[in-house]
Amino acid sequence: MINNGKRALITGIKGFTGHYMAAELSAAGYEIHGLGTQPDSSASHYHAVDLTNYQQVADAVMAIQPDVVVHLAAIAFVGHADANAFYQVNVGGTRNLLQALTQLPTKPESVLVASSANVYGNTTAGKLTELTPFNPANDYAVSKVAMEYLVALYADKLPINIVRPFNYTGCGQADNFLIPKIVKHFRERKDVIELGNIDVWRDFSDVRFIVSCYAQILKLPTGGMTLNVASGKMASLRDVIDLCEKITGHKIRIEVNPAFVRENEIKELCGDTEKLASLIPSFSPVPLETTLRWMLEN
Repeated sequence: MINNGKRALITGIKGFTGHYMAAELSAAGYEIHGLGTQPDSSASHYHAVDLTNYQQVADAVMAIQPDVVVHLAAIAFVGHADANAFYQVNVGGTRNLLQALTQLPTKPESVLVASSANVYGNTTAGKLTELTPFNPANDYAVSKVAMEYLVALYADKLPINIVRPFNYTGCGQADNFLIPKIVKHFRERKDVIELGNIDVWRDFSDVRFIVSCYAQILKLPTGGMTLNVASGKMASLRDVIDLCEKITGHKIRIEVNPAFVRENEIKELCGDTEKLASLIPSFSPVPLETTLRWMLEN
Protein backbone atom coordinates (compact mmCIF):
# COMPACT_ATOMS: atom_id res chain seq x y z
CA MET A 1 0.00 0.00 0.00
CA ILE A 2 1.41 3.39 -0.96
CA ASN A 3 1.63 5.99 1.76
CA ASN A 4 1.79 9.70 1.00
CA GLY A 5 2.39 10.57 4.65
CA LYS A 6 -0.87 12.53 4.89
CA ARG A 7 -3.93 12.09 7.07
CA ALA A 8 -7.47 12.25 5.72
CA LEU A 9 -10.40 12.89 8.03
CA ILE A 10 -13.76 11.61 6.77
CA THR A 11 -16.89 12.49 8.74
CA GLY A 12 -19.73 10.02 8.30
CA ILE A 13 -17.17 7.33 7.49
CA LYS A 14 -19.59 4.54 8.42
CA GLY A 15 -22.19 5.73 5.92
CA PHE A 16 -22.76 4.55 2.36
CA THR A 17 -20.53 7.19 0.76
CA GLY A 18 -18.02 7.24 3.62
CA HIS A 19 -17.19 3.57 3.08
CA TYR A 20 -16.25 4.20 -0.57
CA MET A 21 -14.50 7.50 0.22
CA ALA A 22 -12.25 5.74 2.73
CA ALA A 23 -11.29 3.10 0.15
CA GLU A 24 -10.61 5.76 -2.50
CA LEU A 25 -8.34 7.88 -0.28
CA SER A 26 -6.63 4.85 1.24
CA ALA A 27 -5.72 3.72 -2.30
CA ALA A 28 -4.33 7.22 -2.91
CA GLY A 29 -1.96 6.77 0.04
CA TYR A 30 -3.73 8.63 2.84
CA GLU A 31 -3.89 7.40 6.43
CA ILE A 32 -7.65 7.31 7.01
CA HIS A 33 -9.27 8.73 10.14
CA GLY A 34 -13.02 8.75 10.60
CA LEU A 35 -15.75 10.34 12.67
CA GLY A 36 -19.07 8.59 13.18
CA THR A 37 -21.90 8.41 15.67
CA GLN A 38 -21.67 4.74 16.68
CA PRO A 39 -18.86 3.35 18.89
CA ASP A 40 -16.67 0.73 17.20
CA SER A 41 -13.78 -0.64 19.24
CA SER A 42 -12.61 -2.79 16.30
CA ALA A 43 -11.97 0.18 13.97
CA SER A 44 -8.57 1.88 14.09
CA HIS A 45 -8.27 5.66 13.68
CA TYR A 46 -12.01 5.98 14.34
CA HIS A 47 -13.68 8.42 16.75
CA ALA A 48 -17.31 8.15 17.85
CA VAL A 49 -18.48 11.73 18.31
CA ASP A 50 -21.69 13.71 18.44
CA LEU A 51 -21.24 16.39 15.77
CA THR A 52 -23.58 18.66 17.69
CA ASN A 53 -21.17 18.61 20.68
CA TYR A 54 -18.42 21.11 19.90
CA GLN A 55 -15.96 19.85 22.52
CA GLN A 56 -16.18 16.25 21.29
CA VAL A 57 -15.57 17.40 17.71
CA ALA A 58 -12.71 19.72 18.69
CA ASP A 59 -10.97 17.01 20.74
CA ALA A 60 -11.17 14.50 17.87
CA VAL A 61 -9.97 17.03 15.27
CA MET A 62 -7.03 18.08 17.48
CA ALA A 63 -6.07 14.43 18.03
CA ILE A 64 -6.16 13.68 14.28
CA GLN A 65 -4.65 16.93 12.88
CA PRO A 66 -5.81 16.11 9.34
CA ASP A 67 -4.16 17.26 6.11
CA VAL A 68 -7.41 16.91 4.15
CA VAL A 69 -11.03 16.71 5.30
CA VAL A 70 -14.10 15.24 3.60
CA HIS A 71 -17.28 16.23 5.43
CA LEU A 72 -20.01 13.75 4.50
CA ALA A 73 -21.82 13.40 7.84
CA ALA A 74 -25.44 14.53 7.58
CA ILE A 75 -29.01 13.53 8.21
CA ALA A 76 -29.82 12.74 4.59
CA PHE A 77 -33.06 10.72 4.49
CA VAL A 78 -35.69 13.28 3.45
CA GLY A 79 -38.41 11.38 5.35
CA HIS A 80 -36.47 11.57 8.65
CA ALA A 81 -38.90 11.82 11.55
CA ASP A 82 -37.26 14.73 13.40
CA ALA A 83 -37.08 17.86 11.23
CA ASN A 84 -34.97 19.69 13.83
CA ALA A 85 -32.22 17.09 13.44
CA PHE A 86 -31.56 18.30 9.89
CA TYR A 87 -30.59 21.71 11.24
CA GLN A 88 -28.79 20.53 14.38
CA VAL A 89 -26.55 18.10 12.48
CA ASN A 90 -26.31 19.52 8.96
CA VAL A 91 -25.85 23.16 10.03
CA GLY A 92 -24.75 23.11 13.68
CA GLY A 93 -22.56 20.03 13.22
CA THR A 94 -20.86 21.56 10.18
CA ARG A 95 -20.18 24.75 12.11
CA ASN A 96 -18.61 22.75 14.95
CA LEU A 97 -16.34 20.92 12.53
CA LEU A 98 -15.20 24.04 10.66
CA GLN A 99 -14.65 25.97 13.88
CA ALA A 100 -12.55 23.09 15.26
CA LEU A 101 -10.47 23.01 12.06
CA THR A 102 -9.67 26.73 12.42
CA GLN A 103 -8.13 25.99 15.84
CA LEU A 104 -5.52 23.56 14.50
CA PRO A 105 -1.87 24.65 14.66
CA THR A 106 -1.57 23.77 10.96
CA LYS A 107 -4.68 24.29 8.82
CA PRO A 108 -5.73 21.49 6.45
CA GLU A 109 -4.61 21.75 2.81
CA SER A 110 -8.13 21.09 1.55
CA VAL A 111 -11.64 20.71 2.99
CA LEU A 112 -14.50 19.26 0.95
CA VAL A 113 -18.04 19.80 2.23
CA ALA A 114 -20.87 17.76 0.73
CA SER A 115 -24.03 19.72 0.05
CA SER A 116 -26.70 18.36 -2.32
CA ALA A 117 -28.39 19.06 -5.65
CA ASN A 118 -31.57 19.16 -3.54
CA VAL A 119 -30.76 22.85 -2.95
CA TYR A 120 -32.05 23.53 -6.49
CA GLY A 121 -35.46 22.07 -5.68
CA ASN A 122 -37.53 20.49 -8.43
CA THR A 123 -39.13 23.37 -10.27
CA THR A 124 -36.31 24.22 -12.70
CA ALA A 125 -36.11 21.84 -15.65
CA GLY A 126 -33.17 20.92 -17.86
CA LYS A 127 -29.48 21.11 -17.02
CA LEU A 128 -28.84 22.87 -13.73
CA THR A 129 -25.63 24.87 -13.37
CA GLU A 130 -24.02 25.99 -10.13
CA LEU A 131 -25.67 29.38 -10.72
CA THR A 132 -29.22 27.96 -10.75
CA PRO A 133 -31.10 29.73 -7.91
CA PHE A 134 -31.80 27.88 -4.66
CA ASN A 135 -35.36 26.60 -4.36
CA PRO A 136 -35.34 24.00 -1.56
CA ALA A 137 -38.50 21.91 -1.23
CA ASN A 138 -38.01 20.16 2.14
CA ASP A 139 -36.20 20.55 5.48
CA TYR A 140 -33.23 18.51 4.30
CA ALA A 141 -32.69 20.84 1.33
CA VAL A 142 -33.24 23.98 3.43
CA SER A 143 -30.62 22.72 5.91
CA LYS A 144 -28.14 22.24 3.06
CA VAL A 145 -28.77 25.78 1.77
CA ALA A 146 -28.17 27.12 5.28
CA MET A 147 -25.03 24.98 5.53
CA GLU A 148 -23.66 26.48 2.30
CA TYR A 149 -24.14 30.00 3.66
CA LEU A 150 -22.43 28.91 6.88
CA VAL A 151 -19.46 27.53 4.92
CA ALA A 152 -19.07 30.94 3.24
CA LEU A 153 -18.36 32.43 6.68
CA TYR A 154 -15.23 30.24 6.85
CA ALA A 155 -14.06 30.84 3.28
CA ASP A 156 -11.28 33.21 4.40
CA LYS A 157 -10.14 30.86 7.17
CA LEU A 158 -10.05 27.45 5.44
CA PRO A 159 -9.58 26.19 1.85
CA ILE A 160 -13.11 24.80 1.42
CA ASN A 161 -14.83 23.55 -1.71
CA ILE A 162 -18.54 22.65 -1.70
CA VAL A 163 -19.87 19.77 -3.80
CA ARG A 164 -23.50 19.34 -4.88
CA PRO A 165 -23.94 15.70 -5.85
CA PHE A 166 -26.97 14.72 -7.90
CA ASN A 167 -28.55 11.25 -7.45
CA TYR A 168 -26.03 8.46 -7.07
CA THR A 169 -26.18 4.82 -6.13
CA GLY A 170 -24.22 1.60 -5.74
CA CYS A 171 -23.80 -1.59 -3.72
CA GLY A 172 -24.61 -1.04 -0.07
CA GLN A 173 -27.07 1.83 -0.46
CA ALA A 174 -30.18 1.43 1.71
CA ASP A 175 -33.27 -0.13 0.14
CA ASN A 176 -35.40 2.96 0.92
CA PHE A 177 -33.59 4.65 -1.99
CA LEU A 178 -35.20 4.16 -5.37
CA ILE A 179 -32.55 2.32 -7.43
CA PRO A 180 -31.65 -0.17 -4.64
CA LYS A 181 -35.40 -0.83 -4.27
CA ILE A 182 -35.68 -1.63 -7.99
CA VAL A 183 -32.51 -3.76 -7.94
CA LYS A 184 -33.79 -5.71 -4.91
CA HIS A 185 -37.03 -6.53 -6.72
CA PHE A 186 -35.06 -7.91 -9.68
CA ARG A 187 -32.62 -9.86 -7.52
CA GLU A 188 -35.57 -11.48 -5.73
CA ARG A 189 -37.30 -11.98 -9.10
CA LYS A 190 -40.50 -10.33 -7.90
CA ASP A 191 -43.44 -10.23 -10.32
CA VAL A 192 -44.58 -6.69 -9.48
CA ILE A 193 -43.03 -3.43 -8.32
CA GLU A 194 -44.94 -0.42 -7.00
CA LEU A 195 -43.50 2.93 -8.07
CA GLY A 196 -44.61 6.55 -8.44
CA ASN A 197 -43.97 8.57 -11.60
CA ILE A 198 -41.86 6.38 -13.87
CA ASP A 199 -41.58 8.82 -16.76
CA VAL A 200 -39.38 11.26 -14.87
CA TRP A 201 -35.77 11.68 -16.01
CA ARG A 202 -32.94 12.03 -13.53
CA ASP A 203 -29.16 12.24 -13.51
CA PHE A 204 -27.90 9.02 -11.87
CA SER A 205 -24.22 8.50 -11.00
CA ASP A 206 -22.18 5.62 -9.60
CA VAL A 207 -20.88 6.11 -6.03
CA ARG A 208 -17.40 5.02 -7.21
CA PHE A 209 -17.38 7.88 -9.73
CA ILE A 210 -18.59 10.32 -7.06
CA VAL A 211 -15.79 9.52 -4.59
CA SER A 212 -13.23 9.60 -7.40
CA CYS A 213 -14.37 13.15 -8.19
CA TYR A 214 -14.20 14.11 -4.51
CA ALA A 215 -10.63 12.79 -4.26
CA GLN A 216 -9.60 14.85 -7.29
CA ILE A 217 -11.33 17.97 -5.95
CA LEU A 218 -9.25 17.64 -2.77
CA LYS A 219 -6.15 18.14 -4.94
CA LEU A 220 -7.35 21.43 -6.47
CA PRO A 221 -4.99 24.28 -5.55
CA THR A 222 -7.70 26.64 -4.28
CA GLY A 223 -10.85 26.64 -2.20
CA GLY A 224 -13.94 28.80 -2.55
CA MET A 225 -15.59 26.80 -5.33
CA THR A 226 -19.00 25.16 -5.56
CA LEU A 227 -19.20 22.24 -7.96
CA ASN A 228 -21.99 20.06 -9.28
CA VAL A 229 -20.96 16.40 -9.19
CA ALA A 230 -23.08 14.45 -11.65
CA SER A 231 -22.91 12.39 -14.81
CA GLY A 232 -24.45 15.09 -17.00
CA LYS A 233 -26.72 12.43 -18.55
CA MET A 234 -30.32 11.54 -17.80
CA ALA A 235 -32.24 8.28 -17.60
CA SER A 236 -35.89 7.67 -16.77
CA LEU A 237 -37.06 5.14 -14.21
CA ARG A 238 -38.51 3.25 -17.15
CA ASP A 239 -34.96 3.09 -18.58
CA VAL A 240 -33.70 1.72 -15.26
CA ILE A 241 -36.36 -1.02 -15.33
CA ASP A 242 -35.55 -1.83 -18.99
CA LEU A 243 -31.82 -2.13 -18.23
CA CYS A 244 -32.51 -4.41 -15.23
CA GLU A 245 -34.72 -6.60 -17.43
CA LYS A 246 -31.98 -6.75 -20.06
CA ILE A 247 -29.28 -7.70 -17.52
CA THR A 248 -31.32 -10.29 -15.59
CA GLY A 249 -33.66 -11.62 -18.28
CA HIS A 250 -36.46 -11.17 -15.74
CA LYS A 251 -39.63 -9.23 -16.60
CA ILE A 252 -41.44 -7.22 -13.94
CA ARG A 253 -44.85 -5.54 -13.97
CA ILE A 254 -44.91 -1.90 -12.87
CA GLU A 255 -47.87 -0.74 -10.81
CA VAL A 256 -48.15 2.99 -10.19
CA ASN A 257 -49.04 3.59 -6.54
CA PRO A 258 -50.78 6.99 -6.21
CA ALA A 259 -49.22 7.36 -2.73
CA PHE A 260 -45.75 7.42 -4.34
CA VAL A 261 -46.66 10.00 -6.99
CA ARG A 262 -45.33 13.46 -6.16
CA GLU A 263 -47.49 16.39 -7.19
CA ASN A 264 -45.96 18.79 -9.70
CA GLU A 265 -42.91 16.56 -10.06
CA ILE A 266 -40.57 17.98 -12.62
CA LYS A 267 -40.00 15.77 -15.63
CA GLU A 268 -36.28 16.30 -16.16
CA LEU A 269 -33.45 17.09 -13.72
CA CYS A 270 -29.84 16.96 -14.87
CA GLY A 271 -26.56 18.35 -13.59
CA ASP A 272 -24.46 20.62 -15.75
CA THR A 273 -20.93 19.25 -15.28
CA GLU A 274 -18.97 21.65 -17.48
CA LYS A 275 -17.25 23.35 -14.52
CA LEU A 276 -16.25 20.06 -12.86
CA ALA A 277 -15.03 18.48 -16.12
CA SER A 278 -12.79 21.52 -16.75
CA LEU A 279 -11.12 21.13 -13.35
CA ILE A 280 -10.45 17.43 -12.95
CA PRO A 281 -8.36 15.54 -15.51
CA SER A 282 -10.13 12.19 -15.61
CA PHE A 283 -13.81 13.14 -15.67
CA SER A 284 -15.43 9.92 -16.86
CA PRO A 285 -18.85 9.02 -15.43
CA VAL A 286 -19.67 5.32 -15.10
CA PRO A 287 -22.45 4.23 -17.51
CA LEU A 288 -25.73 3.46 -15.73
CA GLU A 289 -25.83 -0.07 -17.17
CA THR A 290 -22.40 -0.78 -15.62
CA THR A 291 -23.62 0.42 -12.21
CA LEU A 292 -26.82 -1.64 -12.39
CA ARG A 293 -24.92 -4.75 -13.48
CA TRP A 294 -22.54 -4.30 -10.51
CA MET A 295 -25.48 -3.92 -8.09
CA LEU A 296 -27.43 -6.86 -9.53
CA GLU A 297 -24.42 -9.21 -9.48
CA ASN A 298 -23.18 -8.42 -5.96
